[in-house]
Amino acid sequence: MDSNKRVILAVSLSLMVLLGWNYFFPPVTPLETDTQNVTAPSQTTAQAPEAGSQAAPAASSAPKVQFSPVSGQKLNVDTPLYHAVINTSGGVLESFVLKNYKETIAADSKNIDLVSAQSVTKAPMGLIWNSQPTWAQGEWTVQGGDMDLADGQTGAIQLVGTLGGVKVERSLIFTGGTYEIKEEVKITNTSPAQIQGNLAFSVSSGRLTAESDKYNHTKIAYMAAGSLKQEDSQKDLHLGVESSAPAQWGGIESNYFLLALVPTSADMTVRAKLEDDVYRLTVADQMLLDPGTTQLRTASYYFGPKTNKGLSGLPKNLKASINYGFFDIIAKPLNQFLHFLHGYVGNYGVAIIILTVIIKALFWPLSHKSYKSMEQMKKLQPMMAKIREKYADDREKMNAEIMQLYKTYKVNPAGGCLPMLLQIPVFFALYQALLGAIELRHAPFIPHLPFTDMVWLADLSAKDPYYITPLIMGATMFLQQRMSPPMGDPMQAKIMMFMPVIFTFLFLNFPSGLVVYWMVNNVLSIGQQWLMIRKSK
Repeated sequence: MDSNKRVILAVSLSLMVLLGWNYFFPPVTPLETDTQNVTAPSQTTAQAPEAGSQAAPAASSAPKVQFSPVSGQKLNVDTPLYHAVINTSGGVLESFVLKNYKETIAADSKNIDLVSAQSVTKAPMGLIWNSQPTWAQGEWTVQGGDMDLADGQTGAIQLVGTLGGVKVERSLIFTGGTYEIKEEVKITNTSPAQIQGNLAFSVSSGRLTAESDKYNHTKIAYMAAGSLKQEDSQKDLHLGVESSAPAQWGGIESNYFLLALVPTSADMTVRAKLEDDVYRLTVADQMLLDPGTTQLRTASYYFGPKTNKGLSGLPKNLKASINYGFFDIIAKPLNQFLHFLHGYVGNYGVAIIILTVIIKALFWPLSHKSYKSMEQMKKLQPMMAKIREKYADDREKMNAEIMQLYKTYKVNPAGGCLPMLLQIPVFFALYQALLGAIELRHAPFIPHLPFTDMVWLADLSAKDPYYITPLIMGATMFLQQRMSPPMGDPMQAKIMMFMPVIFTFLFLNFPSGLVVYWMVNNVLSIGQQWLMIRKSK
């Protein structure tokens, strides 16, 4: 097998492996997990490890504290972005409806509620003191009522409760125009003895993604020592996970939505657990209180979409939760440019096509060099066939003669593939950007099949319901392969013939925005190859 064939085969198999890996083991997270509906968080129950007075292993058992949603007064907080319901029995969040995001593309679809009835039983935004649920202990008093906040307006709810010899004072601060909720907690020792305690903030959520969705998982994420960690392993989360060092923030996330906790007074330990299909995460800090003394801890909550606008300006680099995997440094600018193009054309499908054309134009010289090298190789194929036939029983001599042939005609056997290798990071960065872009969620391209009322590409984050674009993509790949110089080795040629079939199978359930990108790129490549062939003739 000569060097050129080895490189071509390596590139092709690399593409297959990379796409296959993303299909069977989706990007970013190391292990697979089950999922639920991407458009509407599920409503199930779970328990995370509670924080105790002494640091405990993440996997240690914890009391299954529950919250009764019928107790306490319900306060409504309405802003331009969401409608929240806070229970005055400890300040538990009972509902958080996003006004700008629907469950489905149906006209009568409900808005997404990031807090479900069953996840409420695990008390999102509930405080835990020494493994005890503060919302279930003692009597709570409240200052403040329902709020209707315009953009930029701020309002607060004050909650005061007692737990043994400790007084807990919570101040929840809401601001119109942002998904951030700030909290200030004062813990006062009202007993005559010194108290050592552990204060934990918590969030909980049902699954944020569809069970059948291989490309969008519900994950636990946190940032510790400046490094983003993500986990979706069912096994690990059922046992419980814990940050190895104090973390800047922790959250429950999907590609599109985030429920996060950001300790702003100091970095705190993150613990998380999955139980009965509910994810629960806490951030905790130790306290030592002398009699009559008070200590202050602050935190911020974020319940909303993973958008640059929504996460910009939030503390502790929470914006880093938007991560596109290995090629993140390339994917983010591409995503921003895609959003820029959408501002002019008003259609993300059209914006994807324009972006693909621009990228193809930028790489035109490299692609031109690649095709030129492949055409040179094509002209050498008859001579290479004769050498193989002549030295069929002497592989060492055959390879030496083929290398001499390359040298005589000044052909680089890897010249057709090296330019392609340089383009792969950009192609896969755009792949990751399109896969994780919330802007494509429910974004229409061609809402109905032409001349029919059949819903087609009405959601670029969902698969093509009729598999039209994947089949066209596979056909373009087959045509592109037929236009390329034939492989000298019959076995390699047969392997390459299966590539369009394999890619078509992988793309059947891809988000349609990704398929459109890959299909357009293939069409442009075919056009470039045709021009090269015509010029050569």
